Amino acid sequence: MPHTLSWTLGRTIQPTEPPVTLPEIKHHLRVDDDVDDSLVESINQAATNWVEEYTGRQLVDATWLLTLERFPAFDELLLPRPPVNAITSITYYDSDGNTLVMPSGDYVLDNANDYGPHRIYLAEGADWPSEALRRAAGVEILYTAGYGGAETVPDQFKSGIKMVAGSLYENRETEITGTIASVLRHSTEWVLFPYRVWL
Repeated sequence: MPHTLSWTLGRTIQPTEPPVTLPEIKHHLRVDDDVDDSLVESINQAATNWVEEYTGRQLVDATWLLTLERFPAFDELLLPRPPVNAITSITYYDSDGNTLVMPSGDYVLDNANDYGPHRIYLAEGADWPSEALRRAAGVEILYTAGYGGAETVPDQFKSGIKMVAGSLYENRETEITGTIASVLRHSTEWVLFPYRVWL
């Protein structure tokens, strides 16, 4: 996060489905029965988490809450976990404990860049609220992010999930050594590196 702001980020509404469905991941893993479905689902979730953390993106739509100590000193603010679809609200808390909401007409979402972080800009002639804020977590930005449902998640991210899931399914120990593990890791990073988002 730019401009030395202290911030935290949490997902408040989880995706309703994984980017790679259970039948898709089972087909990739060459699993034909239902015996290992619970294991396969947990591996699919772990692989999804790894890909989202590595790329800094949200794949299937979810809701995020970005909490800041204060408003930025400049007229823009970067939003983690793109692609950002919409800003639900910008709420702030003054030093008297009052809850205030910034008018939606005072800011603009810039989500046109597919390869970089998305941003909130101040609208023409608008300023960040000037009230004195409470000492901690003075600003909360609630927004939705993701590519839609599983069917609209770009293939490169699904490929990355399948590669990670395949490695986890074949190697279930806590530590993996050797050339094969190294090749798998570097292959996955090679696929996903162009799509990493840097804040």
